[in-house]
Amino acid sequence: MVPIPSLWLGILLGAVIVFIVSSIIHMVLPYHRNDFSGVANEDAVMDALRPFNIPPGEYVVPRAGSPAAMKTPEFKAKVEKGPVLFLNVMPAGMPSMGSSLVQWFLYCALVGVFAAYVAGRTLMPGAEYWAVSRVASTVAFAGYGLALLQNSIWYKRAWSTTAKSLFDALIYAMLTGGALAGFWPAM
Repeated sequence: MVPIPSLWLGILLGAVIVFIVSSIIHMVLPYHRNDFSGVANEDAVMDALRPFNIPPGEYVVPRAGSPAAMKTPEFKAKVEKGPVLFLNVMPAGMPSMGSSLVQWFLYCALVGVFAAYVAGRTLMPGAEYWAVSRVASTVAFAGYGLALLQNSIWYKRAWSTTAKSLFDALIYAMLTGGALAGFWPAM
């Protein structure tokens, strides 16, 4: 058994590497640039929504409110007429990248902690690099990727977008596993 505190350098290095690589993936590589579609006549859509002063949050339209209400002819008619929306409203103005980047780094570190915990409980000091990397990468992939599937299943996010994000998660997982394996304690 390997205690988590002895793996702090691997956890931190993994988080830093994933943070840097994810920045390169999203700012330099082009494959995420079409993850979100625009709407025709964007200005008109924004002008139409603005008077409602919708506070930041997540919304569904139409919203039944209860299972019984979903069965009513009025709700069914709204759904059939459309549009059906899952809407994420953000505050007006440029988003604060600073707080999002801090949260992303902390998330990367948290995934590393869980990967270190499972590897530390299943492998002994002196375990081979590839054994540590395999266990830690598997746990890290679960942390970075598996919950993304729910967005395509329930909220109809394009499966192509989810597949690209799962590919990213695989890269992040391998980097996390490699960092932990590189700092695994010897016998």
